[in-house]
Amino acid sequence: MISSVIGILALLLVFPRAEARARREAVLKDTAAAQQRAWRVARPDYRWSFPRDHWSHPGYRAEWWYFTGQLAAPGDTVPRYGYQFTLFRVGVLPAAPPWASDWSASDVVMGHAAVTELATGRHTFSETLVRATPLLGGFGRPGAGDGLVAWCVAPAGTDGRWTLSWRDNRFTFAMRDARLGIALDLTAEPARPLTLQGPNGYSRKGAAPDNASQYYSITRLATSGTVTAAGRTVRVSGTSWMDQEFGSNQLGAAAAGWDWFSLQLGDGRDVMLYLLRDTTGATTWSAGTVGRPGAAPRHLAAADYRVRATAHWTSRASGARYPARWTVEIPSERLLLTVEPLLADQENRSAIATRLFYWEGAVRVRGAAGRPAGRGYVELTGYGASLVPAI
Repeated sequence: MISSVIGILALLLVFPRAEARARREAVLKDTAAAQQRAWRVARPDYRWSFPRDHWSHPGYRAEWWYFTGQLAAPGDTVPRYGYQFTLFRVGVLPAAPPWASDWSASDVVMGHAAVTELATGRHTFSETLVRATPLLGGFGRPGAGDGLVAWCVAPAGTDGRWTLSWRDNRFTFAMRDARLGIALDLTAEPARPLTLQGPNGYSRKGAAPDNASQYYSITRLATSGTVTAAGRTVRVSGTSWMDQEFGSNQLGAAAAGWDWFSLQLGDGRDVMLYLLRDTTGATTWSAGTVGRPGAAPRHLAAADYRVRATAHWTSRASGARYPARWTVEIPSERLLLTVEPLLADQENRSAIATRLFYWEGAVRVRGAAGRPAGRGYVELTGYGASLVPAI
């Protein structure tokens, strides 16, 4: 989801407008060659420490906090809303800029959020992008007392902030976009221990050792609060999924996009799968995890499962053709699942970055003989003329 155009926008945001062009060019020239060497990379021996690792990790080029879920109002028998809330830290410089300015920054904060009204078929996406400076956005510190993890100002035309905090063993997060009539104000309390994705949370994304990220998930969080859609605020509850991931060189040169699945099954198992693709559509790398209550997570290699698209949907807005139904087979778990979107058009289209779009949507999961088996979210990037992700 972090594309090359975001990097360009980030550079423009980081340098103060009053900075002389010659100085900007000199700094860029001096730092460009050193940047790739200076970024920290994911390592298999990373030493995790929680709750400290819920906060940001300066020195890595990309990081995100990602929440999705399906939520119901009192009296509902099925979810009324799907939602996504994601805050990104996009590193522009590996360390603080070598000059003093309230407008210079080494990071950019990007926010993506979406509310999907499952009954009406309306999917609304909002975004914000600012430099990490005292007035616009930034990242908290563990032990500071306020619990703040990350924040940024809301999109133009909306007062307030998008915020993410960790206090009293739970996350709280909020966003609002007055122009689009959507808002989230939610509390998410872990209902399961966190899962390290890959051995020790070292998640490989390619053949090179540094094509990897540090990655953990909380696969079930009891979630409550309010959702606003079409200007109407509704009290809701349900279950969410949370990811935090950070690294500097996750994707290999051949990667053009990925398909990612987070599935919460009715029998208590949780499944995470991802498949990286090249420009021909061939899978270049894949892995996954199966978790169950009271047991250690089981890591899956590419040979342990099969994912096959059985239907497609074409976006009228972007022209991208996305998979729109899948069979997922994990023989060792005796799982044969059908995964299908609850709504076809759950495409997020950026108004900030041209050609940045991806599909992020709520799905249902069915088992043998079509029996309900669970629910989840799927993310699809790099389809159509979308920019190749560069995380």
